[in-house]
Amino acid sequence: MQGISDSKAEMKRIKNKAKELSESIVEWRRHFHKYPETGRKLPKTADYIEKNLRNMGIEAESGIGESGVCGIIRGKGEQKKCLAIRADMDALALKEKNKLDYSSRHEGKMHACGHDAHMAMALGAASLLQDMREELKGDVKLVFQPAEEIVEGAKAMIEDGIMESPPAIDAIIGAHIGNLWGLESGEIGYRKGALMAAADRIEIEIRGKGGHGGMPHKTVDAICVGAELISSLQNIVSRNISPVDAVVISIGEFESGSAHNIIAEEARLTGTVRSLSEATREKLPELIENKVASVCNSAGAEYSFEYHHGCPVLNNHTEFTDYFVEIAREIAGADKVKEISSPTMAGEDMSYFLQKVPGTFFGLGTSDPDKGTDYPHHSPFFNVDEDVLWLGSALFSTAAYIWLKNN
Repeated sequence: MQGISDSKAEMKRIKNKAKELSESIVEWRRHFHKYPETGRKLPKTADYIEKNLRNMGIEAESGIGESGVCGIIRGKGEQKKCLAIRADMDALALKEKNKLDYSSRHEGKMHACGHDAHMAMALGAASLLQDMREELKGDVKLVFQPAEEIVEGAKAMIEDGIMESPPAIDAIIGAHIGNLWGLESGEIGYRKGALMAAADRIEIEIRGKGGHGGMPHKTVDAICVGAELISSLQNIVSRNISPVDAVVISIGEFESGSAHNIIAEEARLTGTVRSLSEATREKLPELIENKVASVCNSAGAEYSFEYHHGCPVLNNHTEFTDYFVEIAREIAGADKVKEISSPTMAGEDMSYFLQKVPGTFFGLGTSDPDKGTDYPHHSPFFNVDEDVLWLGSALFSTAAYIWLKNN
């Protein structure tokens, strides 16, 4: 991209300033980690972010998408565009098992997916860019989003006008920290096109005929029907979908029965459906319901079926990702920038923003066995390597600064 080669001095300056800010970024991260909140109601998290933005002299507004926060850094360019930096805010309903000075103080809640680091890195970028606002050729919108884990926050903020409200967003960047793509600490992962899967949810209720456990021939066993259905659903993946088109159907809940000697009359199953192609995704509700109907009808059971669409496939914009890769190689070193060879079937509602405007979502590795930061996401022992948090802030702020300069 024109302008990157002649911006190396500016990029080096931002990198050095980000390193100097490292202690503050770690402090912010530890505060978020200590006081996790879940879902769409994040009053203390939102208040802490808003206060920090205002203390930096940044315009800030909360209550977007219920608990989301928006900060605006206004540049000085005449033909101004706006780049957004997005960070998710919510934690998980999980009891932390780490024994740290900053372990969760909220029982049964934990930042086990790195959102605490995302917010801290975004605050770091906010501080850096606010200090450079006289040099910015456009505006930066800081999007702190609730409810990523339940795939509601991005959509809620969009419905509340985050994309169009002045200044309207023209491009967006976000990141996921940790070891989601096998990245080692300090490595940066990128991928053009599909990076993360569409994530949908299914609910199935089976109604059979209950009875005595010793007289099964007089019943329609809802548990047997449900068990057969779980196995049969996998035939959709193996026989109805192209073997080169990734689809996952997983049943995560199976509730049925009331006693050891009673054949269950009803069963309830819920599950997740992941896909990487919108064309395939459109076929899945009918394929799944046909399978449910076939199994239930053959057993003499009745059923109800609901398919809930979640976030779409996360597709990174090719041109913007190419631009970001050049930035990342300059900031972190070419040897640290890795192309992600294949998508993950995990979902991420950053995809809603990337449907609206070009941008990219990248990975920042923090896996280091010597530091105990190699546990998987959503583990009660999950932690991140805080020594690389400054790098996330440097990448956010440099990408915004150079993009606005050249657009």
